[in-house]
Amino acid sequence: MTIADALARGTGLLERSSESPRADALLLLERVLERPRSWIVAHGQDRTAASDASRFFELCERRAAGRPLAYVLGSAGFYGREFIVDEAVLVPRPETEHLVDDAIAFIKQMPRDRTPAVLDLGTGSGAIACTIASETPARVDAVDISAAALNVARENARHLNVADRCRFICGDLTAPVKAERYDVVIANLPYVPSGDIPNGPDPLSFEPRLALDGGADGLALYGRLLPALPEILNPRALVLLEAAPPTIPALSHLTATTLKDYVIESCSDYAGLERYVRAAARPPEGLPWR
Repeated sequence: MTIADALARGTGLLERSSESPRADALLLLERVLERPRSWIVAHGQDRTAASDASRFFELCERRAAGRPLAYVLGSAGFYGREFIVDEAVLVPRPETEHLVDDAIAFIKQMPRDRTPAVLDLGTGSGAIACTIASETPARVDAVDISAAALNVARENARHLNVADRCRFICGDLTAPVKAERYDVVIANLPYVPSGDIPNGPDPLSFEPRLALDGGADGLALYGRLLPALPEILNPRALVLLEAAPPTIPALSHLTATTLKDYVIESCSDYAGLERYVRAAARPPEGLPWR
C-alpha cells in the first residue's frame, strides 16, 4: 500500500465522525510516520510499512468512534506549547488562553521584587499552571480533585521544565491551600450543566465527567468556591473564573455578591461569546502590594 492509498483509506474511515476527515487523517499519519505533512504529500507514491499502515488505521478507527483527536494523538496544543493529555483530563481549549493572557498581563505589571503567587483550581492537564510558570516568574499552586489528572499535570510540568515552580496538590477547591495567600486565582472548574452532558459518540462524552459536570445550573462548584476566596486573596488580587456562556450573567452576579470590593467584568472568547468573569480588587488608594 502506498502512503497516498493509506491516507485515502484513513480519510474515508473518518468521514462520518469528523468535520475535517483529511486533516485529521494527515495528523494521525504524521504521528505514525514521524514525518511532516509536506513530506507525506510529496512521497504519496512511496510504499508504507505494513506495521505503520496497521497502526494508522487503528488510530483512525479510534477517532472514527468519536474519541477526541487529542486523546488519539496523546497531546494537544495550548498557548503555543504541546501538552500531554489522556482521558483523565479535559482537552485544553483555545478559549482558556484568554484567561492566561489576562493573568500574564496582570503579573507583568506587579513589582519586580515580588514573586507572584498564583492558584490554578481544577488544573487538569496543568495547561494553565505550566503556561503561566513558563511565561512569568510566578510560583503556581495547582489543585485538582483527581489524582490521575495531577499525574498528567506533573508530567507536563517536567516536560516544560517548570516543575520547580509548580506545586500540584490533590484536594477539593481551596481546602488544601486555605493557609496560603494568592495574587491571582484562576478557576476552570466543571461548568457544563448536568443535563447538557452528551452521550457517545459525541467527543465530549469521552472526557471525564468529573471535569465536566457543573451540577444542575453549571455553577455548583463556583457556588462553593466563591465564599472561600476572600480568605486566600492578597489585597490587590485578580480572580478569573471560566464558565459556559449562558451561565456568565449568573456567575457575575454571584461573584459581585461575594467579592463586594472588586470590579467585576464579563470577558469574551475568540467567538465573541462571554466566557469568563474577571474580578479585580479595588484596594484603598496607596495600599502597597505587600
